[in-house]
Amino acid sequence: MVQLYNLHPFGSQQVVPCKLEPERFCGGGSDVLFAAAGCKVEAFAVVGQELCQPRCAFSTLGRVLRLAYSEAGDYLVAIEEKNKATFVRAYGNWRSKRTENSRVCIRMVGHTVESPFSETFRDQMSIVEMPLSEAPLCISCCPVKGDLLVGCTNELVLFSLKYQIINEEFSVLDFEHSLVIHIDNITPVEVSFCAGYVAIMSDLEVLVLKLESGPKNGESVNYPRKTNNPMKQTKGISNETLPPESDDFVFCQKPVELLGEKSEQSGVSVRLESTGLAEEKIKYFHVQHLLYKRFAPDISSCVLSDDIKLHSLQLLPIYQTSSLTSVRKNSCQEKELLSLFCFFSLPHVGYLYVVVKSVELMSVYQYPEKSQQAVLTPQFLHVITSNSLQCFTVRCSAVAAREEDPYVDTTVKACPPVSMDVCALRIQLFIGLKAICHFKNHVILLTKADPEASPERRKLPKRLPSRKGASVKLKTPPVAEAGWNLYIVNTISPVQLYREMVDYSNTYKNAKTQSCIHLLSEAHLLVRAALMDASQLEPGEKAELLEAFKESCGHLGDCYSRLDTQHSHLALPYYKMSGLSMAEVLARVDWSVEDGSQKYERGLIFYISHSLYENLDEELSEELAAKVAQMFHVAEPKQLPHVLCSPSMKNINPLTAMNYLRKLDTSGFSSILVTLTKASMALKMGDLDMHRNEMKSHSEMKFVCGFILEPQLLIQHRKGQIVPTEFAFHLKEAQPGLLVASVLGLQKNNKIGIEEADSFFKVLCDKDEDRIPQLLVDFWEAQLVACLPDVVLQELFFKLTSQYIWRLSKRQPPDTIPLRTSEDLINACSHYGLISPWVNVLISSDSLADQNYTEDLSKLQSLICSPSFDIASIIPFLEPLSEDTVAGLSVRVLCRTRLKEYEQCIDTLLERCPEAIIPYANYELKEENRTLWWKKLLPELCQRIKCGGEKYHLYLSSLKETLSTVAVELELRDFLNVLPEDGTVAFFLPYLLYCSRKK
Repeated sequence: MVQLYNLHPFGSQQVVPCKLEPERFCGGGSDVLFAAAGCKVEAFAVVGQELCQPRCAFSTLGRVLRLAYSEAGDYLVAIEEKNKATFVRAYGNWRSKRTENSRVCIRMVGHTVESPFSETFRDQMSIVEMPLSEAPLCISCCPVKGDLLVGCTNELVLFSLKYQIINEEFSVLDFEHSLVIHIDNITPVEVSFCAGYVAIMSDLEVLVLKLESGPKNGESVNYPRKTNNPMKQTKGISNETLPPESDDFVFCQKPVELLGEKSEQSGVSVRLESTGLAEEKIKYFHVQHLLYKRFAPDISSCVLSDDIKLHSLQLLPIYQTSSLTSVRKNSCQEKELLSLFCFFSLPHVGYLYVVVKSVELMSVYQYPEKSQQAVLTPQFLHVITSNSLQCFTVRCSAVAAREEDPYVDTTVKACPPVSMDVCALRIQLFIGLKAICHFKNHVILLTKADPEASPERRKLPKRLPSRKGASVKLKTPPVAEAGWNLYIVNTISPVQLYREMVDYSNTYKNAKTQSCIHLLSEAHLLVRAALMDASQLEPGEKAELLEAFKESCGHLGDCYSRLDTQHSHLALPYYKMSGLSMAEVLARVDWSVEDGSQKYERGLIFYISHSLYENLDEELSEELAAKVAQMFHVAEPKQLPHVLCSPSMKNINPLTAMNYLRKLDTSGFSSILVTLTKASMALKMGDLDMHRNEMKSHSEMKFVCGFILEPQLLIQHRKGQIVPTEFAFHLKEAQPGLLVASVLGLQKNNKIGIEEADSFFKVLCDKDEDRIPQLLVDFWEAQLVACLPDVVLQELFFKLTSQYIWRLSKRQPPDTIPLRTSEDLINACSHYGLISPWVNVLISSDSLADQNYTEDLSKLQSLICSPSFDIASIIPFLEPLSEDTVAGLSVRVLCRTRLKEYEQCIDTLLERCPEAIIPYANYELKEENRTLWWKKLLPELCQRIKCGGEKYHLYLSSLKETLSTVAVELELRDFLNVLPEDGTVAFFLPYLLYCSRKK
């Protein structure tokens, strides 16, 4: 379906001052138009909207049959006919042609230019002739690299563009005969070539191929199935030789469309023959089939018409752009292909395919009249009939936007769909249209009046009646009676046409929803396409286009937010792309109520709810906040508690919010979330009694669930910083346990990250980075107890042990009462291990320790006793904890024990706390460490008893315990061997007797 709008894409018109009637013409670059008549080519400089001046003229070697210009290399190429033979010649350095009789340089492809002639070549136009084994039928220049493809009867010949370097300051345009593509069963009428993609068209067939390079540096490549095999037969496709036509029957093939790999079954044989010599050029080794389409001739009438043929084959590239808001890159750098489109047309219908990544039919164009020729641009499709120039919209920018950003269709960004109906912007009357071409913002038209028409028919071209006056400026042709003219019709700037589309859309605003959205989408795509075509933008145009782009997003956001459509959710991404603030969007809403009941559409609700949930820094005024609350009270009452908790609703009157919340209760809608929101509003009102009554209505576990449902009751983000709410500050003083449990629940449900939670408690307790509040330590301990899967266990161990060590070393008590004791943690969490019994003997000797000191020490010792704890990681951080203290001693002995350094531990305990040595040995020296009783402990005790001293009795008592244990473990002979030789027999005799009698 094609929608028709009477808009004005054509701004002005001028006549090209050709001396002879052009047979072929083409435009290129930004400022040049070529017109060929017979054996003469005229070049015109096209500057601005009103100026077209002759630039130069030169003669060709034969009559020009086809003409093409390549911006890459700045050369003109022509198929010429002379003496009934056809040739292909390229014209380089044509800008240096001063007069028609100036000398030129003629040479064959690959002919080496000698250095002594460099100055001569610098000022001469060069003609390069292409040697071909078959007569050329059509030509195409690659817009990316400037390579030339020539179509012949049974083959396509590729000439790669290159330069012969004469010296450091001068090089000569040249070509390399690099590839021959042999094709069977299709005779090219037109070809198009772009960045390795080849499109071939016959009268009723189109074939699109992709040339692929071979392996590099010895890499292996999975080659596709060979394409030089005999023709493949598929079901429904017959390629057998047709019998000769008779007077009674006409044999026709069926119409076929094959996409992707299936197009290899077309029956067209393709074989590549590489002929290039230069190593640095890309060599194509195989071909990938992308598209094959065959049409059936029209046999509805008794006589076959020769006019039912394809025309206007074209490959249109769209290049990579960094982003819509980026600064334009240097245009001199090599263009990167983003997407590629293939267009071809029958007289009454045109087809547009996208052929990069996937091959799909994108748009079908139904013409109201029989077309003669068409040209595709990134923004429009221009079609000529015998009496009119038609302008259609295209969807290339919508496809390219999705290629450039696969996530464009999200809640952040959007783009009108590719499947949207195309529309005709204008049908402009012209008399006797014969041919069309396009470059930059110029449409070139050749008109030729019908010689049998009346004199009135040869007057100036007419136009349709329009809503705006004098949209197309006409100039009188210099020679009206000649019957032909070459016109330059300038398209107006995208911004100007965009403005007209927006004005026109207002007529549909309240009448037809889809028509309004459709036209605004067309305007959006028009601006987007202009931004993608960066090479066509002037420095001042981009800022204007970006502003129009944002404005168009705002208009589309308005449509989707106010009109009831199935795509109402698109209001959110379009408003985001518009750059409008939430207050500015709300200011565009019509709040007037006619019948007393306000209706709010889904799109606006969707936009406001998401904007409020995304922690925006914007704060709505009290008036707008009240309107938002009223909106959700009417349209989405279940979302009202969430809305009221948003930072953007900070300025809402708490009494107004409370009234809405109470209505939720009376309507039967009550939940823990409503209770918490009411409690929060009560705090804002300063009514502590109301707050306490609300907080008594549910259990602590339910309140935790409520905070998980709406984290913004506790934690908000402003300007990238975490900000605790007034509710959180109150809970810190009144119910710290609930606060810790709630934040833990948020982390467990991925509502807050680990670092965010730490920052929250630091900000809440107003502590700097060097001071850790006890509430944060309580949170870390709760994390360890909860065994959260996303928490790095050793990192959490490090946080806790570092804090315990710091407090013990500084004798620094916690700033608040800890929520859990060491006993609670040991009973609740496997990561807090049971403290070894001998540790209690050590710490009992410190009578000066206060309760807080003892609790921190017990928690540290318990962590060290945990099997999950990596002891080696904490050793370097024990330095602040002096070994002279009981805390330092116990921690170091625990760590060394975990590291299996038992002998050092025995030495330390014998020196510092002998009374703990036997409990230590009983608990630690077991199994494979049992031998230390007689190999280490027994000799050490005997040695220290000999020395006497004030600890003599402690050593003696420990020796007796040690002898009792050793006597049980060893045989009599072994026991005798470990006893000291200088001991008193009477002392050891009881242990010897026990050892000898134990069996």
